[in-house]
Amino acid sequence: MWRVLLFPLMFSVGYVLAGCSKNKDAPPREVVVYTSLDEIYSEPILAEFQRQTGIKPLPVYDAEVAKTTGLVNRLISRRDNPDCDVLWSNEIVQTQRLAEMGILAAYASPQAERIPPQYRDKQGRWTGFAARARVILYNTKLVAPDEAPKGLDDLAAPKWRGKVAIARPFFGTTLTHMAALHQAWGKDRLAGFLDALRANDVALCAGNAAVRDLVAAGERALGLTDTDDAYAALQAGKPVKIVIPDAEGGMLLIPNTVALVARCPHPAEGRKLIDYLLSRQVELALARSASAQIPLGEDLQDVQTPWTEILGPKFMQSTLKYDVVAAAASQDDVVSLLKLKGMDQ
Repeated sequence: MWRVLLFPLMFSVGYVLAGCSKNKDAPPREVVVYTSLDEIYSEPILAEFQRQTGIKPLPVYDAEVAKTTGLVNRLISRRDNPDCDVLWSNEIVQTQRLAEMGILAAYASPQAERIPPQYRDKQGRWTGFAARARVILYNTKLVAPDEAPKGLDDLAAPKWRGKVAIARPFFGTTLTHMAALHQAWGKDRLAGFLDALRANDVALCAGNAAVRDLVAAGERALGLTDTDDAYAALQAGKPVKIVIPDAEGGMLLIPNTVALVARCPHPAEGRKLIDYLLSRQVELALARSASAQIPLGEDLQDVQTPWTEILGPKFMQSTLKYDVVAAAASQDDVVSLLKLKGMDQ
């Protein structure tokens, strides 16, 4: 009788142990994401993704001095054996360049339908979201509001000699800005602008945050930077104000972009992360964060951001018009021109 009772009990215990062993041995679901968005802004987003899905993000960040470019080069070097599933870039031109090189895979996320077509790759290899604008930041102790520059050309005026700072334009949003100007203005006008900046003793900084800090400290009167860095200075009570040029003056709106890496090791998890990053929830969180990013989703056009109050609701409509495909194709030419004009010194 004991043998009769013991056999089903042993079978049950063995079945449970086998189930436990199977769960224990199953690898955790993970997704590797290369991101050039500052960790302070991206980390909470990725943590919430893990909480909601159980998929653990493994982020690889880029240094401030090599924004985006370091990660792009790593993707290129590992194109035949990628260790990354998702690229979350803080700009657009280098993403397009990777797409043209076959390093990004097409993925039509259902969340991409929220985003206007001009911020989506026609072949579905990347989608833009949560933008920032390029702005002129000035120190109010050194520059009167009625004297503040109205556009990029004004930064090269003789009155501002030795008083202007920009990031070295080989990385991140500053490189994107130069590539867009190359397309919108043409090579000759951009070359003349760069010559004028160098003649005006422009300070070349390690990044946009360094530009902001120089202006906020009064070491330079003016600087070209991004809205998130400028907003941080405003929030800290620094003596600064912002000018956003119009399109003719060089205003540029730059979205984050997200893409699936071709031949990635975790494609299913990568697609889930892309869906999440393109969601209304994430754009709203980034808009309400300290970076005050600008939602692109058509379902969030009525959302108020700090830029709505400071600059008015129409400023997004006045942005530089350029061909992102052509800008990506011309990146090597742009970099050569920048070096020729001494922007790497």
